[in-house]
Amino acid sequence: MARVSTLLCLVMLVTLGVGVTFSFANNIEVQSEHLEGSKKVTKVHHISKHKAKGGEKVNGDHNAGSDVKEGKKDEKKKHDVHKKEDEHKKKEHDVHKNGVQHEKKDDDNDVKKHGDKKKSVDHHDNDNDSNDDDKKHKDKKKGEHDDDKDDDTNDDDDEDEDEVDGDDNEKENIGLHELKKGNLTVKFTNWGASIMSLHFPDKNGKSGDIVLGYDSVQSYKTDKVYFGATVGRVANRIGKAHFKLNGKEYKTIANDGKNTLHGGKRGFSDVVWAVTKHKYDGKKPHIVFTYTSPDGDQGFPGELTVTVTYKLVKDNELSVVMEAKPKDKATPVNLAHHTYWNLGGHNSGDILSEEIQILDSSYTPVDGELIPTGQISPVKGTPYDFLQPRPIKDNMKDLKTGYDINYCLDGKADKMRKIVELVDKKSGRKMELTANQPGLQFYTGGMLKDIMGKNGTVYQAFAGLCLETQSYPDSVNNPKFPSQIVEPGKNYKHNMLFKFSIVS
Repeated sequence: MARVSTLLCLVMLVTLGVGVTFSFANNIEVQSEHLEGSKKVTKVHHISKHKAKGGEKVNGDHNAGSDVKEGKKDEKKKHDVHKKEDEHKKKEHDVHKNGVQHEKKDDDNDVKKHGDKKKSVDHHDNDNDSNDDDKKHKDKKKGEHDDDKDDDTNDDDDEDEDEVDGDDNEKENIGLHELKKGNLTVKFTNWGASIMSLHFPDKNGKSGDIVLGYDSVQSYKTDKVYFGATVGRVANRIGKAHFKLNGKEYKTIANDGKNTLHGGKRGFSDVVWAVTKHKYDGKKPHIVFTYTSPDGDQGFPGELTVTVTYKLVKDNELSVVMEAKPKDKATPVNLAHHTYWNLGGHNSGDILSEEIQILDSSYTPVDGELIPTGQISPVKGTPYDFLQPRPIKDNMKDLKTGYDINYCLDGKADKMRKIVELVDKKSGRKMELTANQPGLQFYTGGMLKDIMGKNGTVYQAFAGLCLETQSYPDSVNNPKFPSQIVEPGKNYKHNMLFKFSIVS
């Protein structure tokens, strides 16, 4: 009997245990189903938030698009969600970046189209050196501003809101730049701060390029005749490539026999200048080139900062302002502009029939190496007399290579006054030059020979002429000549104004 009671108790306990186990299992299954449903809701909510954002980049919020609150048990799931979302944002950032690059390419293409539309831009458009930053500057079509001043020789740039500052690429790369106002269109390269072309119409209204030069910007790097260049630190010649200053003798680099010409083997015409300002058009289009020549450059003492500003002012006028400032040592400075002019057109043949008037009454005679003898002689009765307008060829019978001589200009130096008038009767073009320097080098290009120029033109002797306002050649070795020495704290300033017009 006792065994039966014990067995009955065991059966009841087993039955009770099975029931509890079944109930607990059902409870666990219900909780599991509830938790799984909660996860599905969370996932659906996250997807809905992402779609609502439309794929846009959300700046500065890594939690954007996932604001569902979960318990500690779901922290790992939330971390995975954030990780995926961050990857999604990175993809959005890459897409945005590619879009910006695409827009930049489109802008560059627009600039190229703008350059192609310019009538003055012809063969240069094929030049690979016309880099993107240069094209941006060419494309800056500007409006006029009423606050511009009318001082032709004022070197202070107009503070126009559309003026472009040069960027780092421009400071390192060789490029092509353009200014346009009315009938004048001028193109430049920052290699040597040089003029590449100048277009001005003739008496029939046909525009023509009236300066000698090359098709390619790269060709200026191998140029030997200074086409369109800014020359210095000391333009013209220094006899025997030496001079004394403050009791010390300096030897400069000889590149013209035993003499130094236009600053040496690597003068200012053979360096890359920084483009610091550029305004393509408007009331006073301008471009500013800057270069710093280090102490000892080509043998010259002291660091020198140089600036050249080209500006189109009034109607058909080109202003050129050259400035230099020594840092801590006195140094000779004589900057000059070396464009070869041919008013008939760069490809029209020689300039010997053009009429010129040079307003001076004396010149500096030279020896066989074109170094001044130290004398100053009157021009009257010599082949150098152009006090009255006359064709260049009239008195060249005794000058086999033409003119290459310095004139001692009338009037007070440092004051702007008319110096030269040049006329080409065939085309009707006229150019007047005013400047503030004591001298003028008149060079008729007699040494040009077989130089491949623009549009396949081969330049020969007398294809163009130079009108280089300057201090006298070899002034550093002639105390009677106007001084070229600039002391620290002092500024050198050379102003030129070229006026173009049509005569009947």
